[in-house]
Amino acid sequence: MEEHLYNLAFERSILSSIIFEPSQFDTIETQLRPEDFYLSAHQDMFRAMLTLYRADKPLDEEFLKKELSRAKKFDEASMLSILTTSPIANTRAYIEELKDKALKRHLLTLTTEIKRVTVEEEHPASEVIDIVEKKLYEITQENQSADFLDAPTITDATLAYIEEMKARGDSVLVGVDTGFAELNKMTTGFGKGDLVIVAARPAMGKTSFILNTVEHLLKQGRGVAFFSLEMPAEQLMLRLLSIQTSIHLQNLRLGKLTDAEQKRLNDAIDRMRRSKLFVDDGGSLNIHQLRSKMRKLKSKHPEIDICVVDYLQIMSGLGGKDRHLEVSEISRGLKMLARELEIPIVALSQLNRGLESRHDKRPMLSDIRESGSIEQDADIILFVYRDDVYLYKEEKEREKAAKSEGKEFVSQYVEKEEEEAEIIIGKQRNGPTGHVKLIFQKKLTRFVDKPTYGGIEIAYENIDMTSAKMGIEDGGNFSMPVI
Repeated sequence: MEEHLYNLAFERSILSSIIFEPSQFDTIETQLRPEDFYLSAHQDMFRAMLTLYRADKPLDEEFLKKELSRAKKFDEASMLSILTTSPIANTRAYIEELKDKALKRHLLTLTTEIKRVTVEEEHPASEVIDIVEKKLYEITQENQSADFLDAPTITDATLAYIEEMKARGDSVLVGVDTGFAELNKMTTGFGKGDLVIVAARPAMGKTSFILNTVEHLLKQGRGVAFFSLEMPAEQLMLRLLSIQTSIHLQNLRLGKLTDAEQKRLNDAIDRMRRSKLFVDDGGSLNIHQLRSKMRKLKSKHPEIDICVVDYLQIMSGLGGKDRHLEVSEISRGLKMLARELEIPIVALSQLNRGLESRHDKRPMLSDIRESGSIEQDADIILFVYRDDVYLYKEEKEREKAAKSEGKEFVSQYVEKEEEEAEIIIGKQRNGPTGHVKLIFQKKLTRFVDKPTYGGIEIAYENIDMTSAKMGIEDGGNFSMPVI
């Protein structure tokens, strides 16, 4: 290999500096990987240092020799050349140079990979682009992994995870905050690498539900990527502003605002301008395009903590395959992308209309359109259900039937501004299934936690909301439930 792609003197200087000043390894081990070294003996030396460091053992000549001998990697000539190299006081410039050369070597390897998949294996162009983008993302993010993880690496990572959980104390959250207290308790949040499916029949509020989570995360300063295949970005923003300001969505659309509401809106707009929200509202998107866009966005904005796709069945397929195969390819692709980027991906999904012929219309896993692959790939499946949607629909059908028969119709249905809603956990790979009760505020398209007192749910219709409404209308200090 060309000499400008490596510098053995720099490699020896860094390793020598670690042996003579082990305290700096705390910093160096977060900046370098064994693969950043060109010479295999230097890679082995750095791996031995990592092993000793994780075992809280000295990084001196004797322990390094013992560890390398145990791994059958001891090279006396290499050890001697490192020990006789003068250590350096400031390793930063050396490390940057080492990483630059390692990156060039990885890019050179990538050119060989491109030739292999393009010429020798004759993959379609779209697949070649996807392979190249994935490899390039891994290189730039220093996210390459070996074919296998050995037992010490896995156990060390697991122990670190357990220690992190202990340090959190009584916090129920492990993953990304859903914005709902009871749902957090049931799921511990949306985990890194999770594919989360939020499914419902039309008008149940699945987009509204996930926008509540998005708004909650934006308030925490978290980054959100949102692929809106059905709704323009401006409509999404209107909904987010309605959720945040407690101004009725219809009034926002018409610009019909009081002075107090206008002030709240101006404050909310200032906050949203500073938020880390990225929306792609293109009407057509396939899994290759989504992967490409997310890799670029995550690379440019590492603060992205969650990706939302609204909704899965609108995504385009590839190559004119059977729709079930296309959806299978999409769901599998989303799951693999979630693992690659180490963030949860939330995909909204439609349900089959067959459930409406049942007496109990609460959804189940088999109601998901093209459910086989989605059910298999998903880590969590949530169903949004509001009984009032069906009660209202049945009342309208009775009214229509009565009028067609010339009978007088007296409606018994009273439309509410706030309705009880259920989030049904139909599947959870690492936790329980069950349901969580929320309240849906229709004019705000907002879900909120159902009020409790001492852990006991309170019937929402028995709560006196007069003071709450007064607080909103007069611009007072009333605080809506956290969402």
